[in-house]
Amino acid sequence: MKIAVIGTGYVGLVTGTCLAETGNDVICVDIDAEKVEKMKQGVVPIYEPHLDVLFERNIKAGRLEFTTSLDEGLAHGDIIFLALPTPEDEDGSADLSYVLKVSEDIGKKIDNYKVIVDKSTVPVGTAEKVRAVIAQNATTDFDVVSNPEFLREGYAVDDFLKPERIVIGSSSERATRLMQKLYSPFVRSGNPIITMDEKSAELTKYAANSFLATKITFMNEIANYCEKVGADVDKVRVGMGTDSRIGKRFLFPGIGYGGSCFPKDVKALLHAGTLVDYDFKILDSVVEINQIQKQILIPKITAHFGTDLSGKKIAIWGLSFKPETDDIREAPAIDIMNSLLDLGAELTVFDPEAMPNIRKQFGDKLNYANGMYDTLEGADALVICTEWSIFRSPSFSRVKELMKSHVIFDGRNIYQVDEMANEGFKYVSIGRNQAN
Repeated sequence: MKIAVIGTGYVGLVTGTCLAETGNDVICVDIDAEKVEKMKQGVVPIYEPHLDVLFERNIKAGRLEFTTSLDEGLAHGDIIFLALPTPEDEDGSADLSYVLKVSEDIGKKIDNYKVIVDKSTVPVGTAEKVRAVIAQNATTDFDVVSNPEFLREGYAVDDFLKPERIVIGSSSERATRLMQKLYSPFVRSGNPIITMDEKSAELTKYAANSFLATKITFMNEIANYCEKVGADVDKVRVGMGTDSRIGKRFLFPGIGYGGSCFPKDVKALLHAGTLVDYDFKILDSVVEINQIQKQILIPKITAHFGTDLSGKKIAIWGLSFKPETDDIREAPAIDIMNSLLDLGAELTVFDPEAMPNIRKQFGDKLNYANGMYDTLEGADALVICTEWSIFRSPSFSRVKELMKSHVIFDGRNIYQVDEMANEGFKYVSIGRNQAN
């Protein structure tokens, strides 16, 4: 099939590459000429495990192309994916200006039947708006479909190639058949293609992300309570997670959620509720608690050092909002570093992938290490913000040798309390009995 993907951000690039991998002819459109030229040369503009292999293979095979020309993309594609930014507006709503502007252009340019697919995360009713904008100028038949993505950063390629489910929101039998045909290679193992109306499909994405954010936040609340009463959140988590109604995933406490999806989507659903005079009280609490949780290590640090951190050297391991990505959007590490800088600390940081993005934001406010151990030279404390695998089994003897003071504040609970006590560290984590 002939596919056009408008927008080559995280979702668009993964979508276009994975659709090409199953034999479709895909052209990706982006207004950033420099970015497009680099992609033509085989340079992947984001870090996502395994994407580079598929990217290179499909470019060489001629199934994946890039252009800055919307006209070229529309002429090529029978199915047009809109993978455009929907950033958070000042009031928490999703900004649809990019989606609606491209929709207006599509209406002026298409001259034969197209299926326009909303792949971006968009509020309920967006398909109606897109349809209305295109219809103002279109002289041919078209359909608008809602097809939300459920891609986890760090696992996006696997999630696309082997999805748990595919949701298609469509009121057109013709468009539905085309979408089912397009996705049939991805569900050969029997996972479902779920069809529904456009509004329900749009809400499904927001509801799923908001529920997962709520689950994380609830577990963080339990962890904080554990510290007050002397319980161990690790044991509570196992006891809860073995209940099939609850499940094991998203029960790990820490320093809050971040990224491009959960914070934005929860706030967008909250705002959408206000438009119909509905108050999502639970989501209000989720947003408030998560913001507090991002700072949960700061009082632990000041309890140890005092509120004046002038002259204190603190090492930071992990800057991205989660492992296996270079995405720092809403990353808890950012909140923590800003607070430590305000208190006068000198910070030396390391992350396997996110360093360039952090450098763009912080500039010379931070010291940037070449490796995880380089951060530790003369450090008064180590703060762990992201649970990258390389941080899980360090040489603790080397860590002790490099650090001035043997103090670790672990925002992701990646070590065992007893082990750290035996290694001779002051170890502070989340929701567990602390080692002295």
